[in-house]
Amino acid sequence: MSRKYAIIGVGHVGAAIAFSLVIQGFADELILIDKNEKKARAEQLDLQDATARLSSRPKIKIQDYSELSDTDILFVTAGNIHALDNASGNRWAEFEYTREIVKDIAPKIKASGFNGVLIDTMNPCDAITQYLQKEIGLPGSQVLGTGTFLDTARMQRVVSEKFNVDPKNVSGFVYGEHGESQFVAWSTVSVNGLPIETLAPKMNLDLEKLEDTARSGGWAVHSGKGYTSFAIATCAIKLSRAVLDDAQLMCPCSSYNVKYDSYVGQPGIIGRNGVEELIDIPLPAREEEKLAASAATIKEKFATM
Repeated sequence: MSRKYAIIGVGHVGAAIAFSLVIQGFADELILIDKNEKKARAEQLDLQDATARLSSRPKIKIQDYSELSDTDILFVTAGNIHALDNASGNRWAEFEYTREIVKDIAPKIKASGFNGVLIDTMNPCDAITQYLQKEIGLPGSQVLGTGTFLDTARMQRVVSEKFNVDPKNVSGFVYGEHGESQFVAWSTVSVNGLPIETLAPKMNLDLEKLEDTARSGGWAVHSGKGYTSFAIATCAIKLSRAVLDDAQLMCPCSSYNVKYDSYVGQPGIIGRNGVEELIDIPLPAREEEKLAASAATIKEKFATM
């Protein structure tokens, strides 16, 4: 089966996704679309130049929305990273730009007949993903955002450093907005299978401080290199692989929650159809309240679109 990917927006994140797909041999066909055609052409040539040293040879095309008609996975990664330069940790600073991008690209995606799975990385991730779903008209299961998948990875890194373990040995989830109202559901977090809420007092760990460090992880990267790219690209590709492999992967992402009538970061099962189902892990009241508050924040701001 041919694996066809497309990327709208080949800035730092889009280019990182394209490079990873090509280098790892994941894509048989790759479509690159950007408002800057010279940039799209340059990325196409750069990747084509690499194929002489690779075992695979994907077909790479640019600037053609009609190619989306039989595309399996569409990454939407456009944005204006410079909107965050003076944002002081506020991902909603990109909102006025990404909202206009959606108004431009959504009709083109819809007209193409795209019926695959769309994975959004644009900020504010939850609201923009919901806006894309609404404007394109695909079922909610087929439109998801990276959301707190990335924030969960940052939590895993921070916790793993404290316990000197592999980040993959840290399980659990960050819920809510991919933004300031997110929270670590510590009730779900384990280290080597042991609940962190049991381990933390023995090690004199302040979980609130750990959470603050995880929440600010993206800004620590942004302040040093001016953007984030590798981790978010890796998260996006992991989700796409779960779709194409029908992996039934349980992980957090931004998807529609009926209870809160909003897209929000929460655990779900990712497979051939996108978000196959949501996993409603029982949370203690304090964490359920945080989730409700975070979803309300997203919904309130989405209403201004």
